[in-house]
Amino acid sequence: MKLNERKVRLTELILRCLVCALALVAAVLIVTDTQVREIFTIQKKAKYTDMKALVFLVVVNGIAAAYSLVHAVRCVVGMMKGSVLFSKPLAWAIFSGDQAIAYLTVAGLAAAAQSAAFAKLGQPELQWMKICTMYGKFCNQVGEGIGVALLASIGMVLISCISALGLFRLYGGNKARQSPRW
Repeated sequence: MKLNERKVRLTELILRCLVCALALVAAVLIVTDTQVREIFTIQKKAKYTDMKALVFLVVVNGIAAAYSLVHAVRCVVGMMKGSVLFSKPLAWAIFSGDQAIAYLTVAGLAAAAQSAAFAKLGQPELQWMKICTMYGKFCNQVGEGIGVALLASIGMVLISCISALGLFRLYGGNKARQSPRW
């Protein structure tokens, strides 16, 4: 393996481990978040399942964490064996999987951010009240979870770029340089 390929592999491994950890932390932050508020002797408990966008974000982060863990193991095995990318079909599968997970994490993040904006700011035209004024602790922890999910999503987009680089290297310019020019 060349030095550049080794650096790319190491970068991919570090990013996959970071995405796995960040996605897991984001999911745990959101799932463990609850707050009880008493309104006229009635206790109302705020939890992440009350907002379907948060449920989607938790599921997507769980999928991203598991996917990143599996591919981190693949990276370690590849680095130990010293092999680079094996075949075009496998490269396409890795690229497609990375793209799908990157898009899923961005979609989950966007949905959760929109719901959080409604919870924080309300929507006066529709008479939706600001929920975060009543459930401040809950909203703060959800915000932390969304922030960590943003970092995981950025990491997944970077991984997707690295897998695109690996795929398109297989179609690379070495063939053109080796062929005789007319």
